Amino acid sequence: MSRSPVGPGSTVQERRLTAVSGDQVAVPDPDRLIHLQFRRFAGCPVCNLHLRSVVRRHEEIEAAGVREVVVFHSPADELLPHTADLPFAVVADPDKRLYREFGVESSPRALLDPRAWWPILRAVASGLREVVHGREHLPSSTPHGGRLGLPADFLIAPDGRILATKHGEHAYDQWLVDELLRLAAVHTTPRTPEQHS
Repeated sequence: MSRSPVGPGSTVQERRLTAVSGDQVAVPDPDRLIHLQFRRFAGCPVCNLHLRSVVRRHEEIEAAGVREVVVFHSPADELLPHTADLPFAVVADPDKRLYREFGVESSPRALLDPRAWWPILRAVASGLREVVHGREHLPSSTPHGGRLGLPADFLIAPDGRILATKHGEHAYDQWLVDELLRLAAVHTTPRTPEQHS
């Protein structure tokens, strides 16, 4: 799969995505930035490790004027047990239509890049602990779409312009929350608590 020219300065066409919760998600969002992040498969330990860091700082992200929208290449029924308690929209894209549109790739380097090994070990250890305590479910042994997906991040303005992108070079190569907040600060004015209600 070749990487698309979608990048800063490109414009995303208006669309409504259906989250696994059944909610409709407008992309772009007319009132705030969207952080559109592409993850891997349902229950992916590396994805879960990253998403837990996003959940911990979700209020801070929202206060910065950013809405999280997370895409997985698993079917909705596989995603639901893994994402029911997430405070942001999760979208199933089992046919990888959005992945193709945004140039999000799969590659053996997702797992073979040595920079991914320590995060993978941490994620597996943490994930097993969460499974044992009943807080997470084991992923499928044969995940839909495979295990070799690479993550990607897009920051999208209310008018649809892509403001910033990151195409991961390995399974744990994505924007950290601090990087996202720094990018958001460049492109928006933080919202006050009254603006959230």
